[in-house]
Amino acid sequence: MNSTVLINILRFLALLAVQVVVCNKISLFGFLVPYPYILYILLYPVNGNKAVLLISAFFLGLFIDMYLNTGGPHSVACVVLAYMRPTFFKFSFGVSYEYQTIKINDRLSPERLSFIFICVVLHHLILFLLEMFRFSLILDALLHTLYTTIFTLIICVITIYLIKPAKQL
Repeated sequence: MNSTVLINILRFLALLAVQVVVCNKISLFGFLVPYPYILYILLYPVNGNKAVLLISAFFLGLFIDMYLNTGGPHSVACVVLAYMRPTFFKFSFGVSYEYQTIKINDRLSPERLSFIFICVVLHHLILFLLEMFRFSLILDALLHTLYTTIFTLIICVITIYLIKPAKQL
């Protein structure tokens, strides 16, 4: 088995376990729950199989939805994020995306931060709009998206720095 495939499987399982066991138990101020499981979608290799990413993103969201007993907003948000990921790569990285010379888990640059930020905002906006699903609660959904995006972004950046590969000598 290819080492990249093994790393992606382990990342999938580890982030799913961390989300279910740890992060879903965190409720800062009663409503802030971090969602670092989307790092699986963000850290998926640029040159990886797109169909595998879409299918695994669906199952990642589905497992979270099954655990939380929700009607599928995590699955929808994950699939949309996986589908829109190449567009966000082009927006954030420009030409270097075409040559697949980027790695998200390298040192944090403005391009990487903007990519992560845009992805987290899209995921959370879709997630909370589908969870609340009432026009009268749109302001609540937007505020919830803003606060949870900031919290998740901080958790994701810290996690990326913790799992960053060591520099080769």
